[in-house]
Amino acid sequence: MTLRPPVEPMLAQAAEAVPGPAALRAGVAYEQKLDGHRALLFTAAGPGGTVLVQTRRGALVQDRWPDLVAAAEAQLPHGLVLDGELVVWDTEAGRLSFEALQRRAATRARAAGLAARWPAYFVAFDLLQQDGQELLRRPYAERRALLEGLFSEHALSAPWTLCPMTTDLSKAREWLESWTDVSGVEGILIKPLNSRYLTGYRGWTKIRRRDTTETIVGAITGTLTRPQLLVLGRHDQDGRLRAVGRTVPLRPDAARQVAEHLTMAAPGHPWEGVRFSATWGSRDALDTTLVHPTLVAEVSADRAIDHGGIYRHPLRFQRLRLDVGLEDVPRFGEGPAAAAG
Repeated sequence: MTLRPPVEPMLAQAAEAVPGPAALRAGVAYEQKLDGHRALLFTAAGPGGTVLVQTRRGALVQDRWPDLVAAAEAQLPHGLVLDGELVVWDTEAGRLSFEALQRRAATRARAAGLAARWPAYFVAFDLLQQDGQELLRRPYAERRALLEGLFSEHALSAPWTLCPMTTDLSKAREWLESWTDVSGVEGILIKPLNSRYLTGYRGWTKIRRRDTTETIVGAITGTLTRPQLLVLGRHDQDGRLRAVGRTVPLRPDAARQVAEHLTMAAPGHPWEGVRFSATWGSRDALDTTLVHPTLVAEVSADRAIDHGGIYRHPLRFQRLRLDVGLEDVPRFGEGPAAAAG
């Protein structure tokens, strides 16, 4: 059967740490997890056909990616379906840029101009169809071998990239600890070697690197006696308190600990009149109460950080740091570096 969009991609469930060897006896592969947009790419069934780019949710967005479409028409064989991650390179900054990726994904009218400024790359990690024959029932190890053969046979290079993979547990742990310092790499994926491609099923495991760092409590939801979550900030180089993210809902014991030290904000709080999104990119606003911004909170954060220093995913509250001052908190834009001490 020939695959046609929409095809639900196989998904991953989150885990906190790499499983030990005993849990991995069946054999697994480890892939680097990139901070991009999931996409399926369909080449034409034959001459004169159309290249299609499908998002994770099934939308067709090839008009946003004319550079990839042109490269697929020139370099890829017919009847192919690739699963992978779309990433964008910021030529001025010399790094991968999630913000530029968002701009390109949202813009149709100026797609060609944006492609020249922010070229797209497709990091392929699975092969779902080759020569018009779907491969979903084949084990991962076989699909990966065919994918590697595709890159080798056609000498594929930019904008096509083969996602790094290893079956070495120590190498995977090195990736998680070291490679996540590289812009755009946020963790690893674990995939059973014998697994079929199950559309819409969370049969893989994803592990994001998390770092402990310090932030300033600037607002809460709930009440001063029963805070529900914290809105956190950091001072920029000019001394202004800038919002960097929010926590997940506090556990009851953590809420009681924080409540003991909260004070209602005095007039002149730097966030007066500011609305905070319920989630990153959402238009829904949190119902917040401003507090005196002198409490330092230690939080656990992953590596999905906008260039300006804003965490895209909710943070996990660890504890209050009553032993450090505001001057010990990293500045806005300094990323996950933890405070001294």
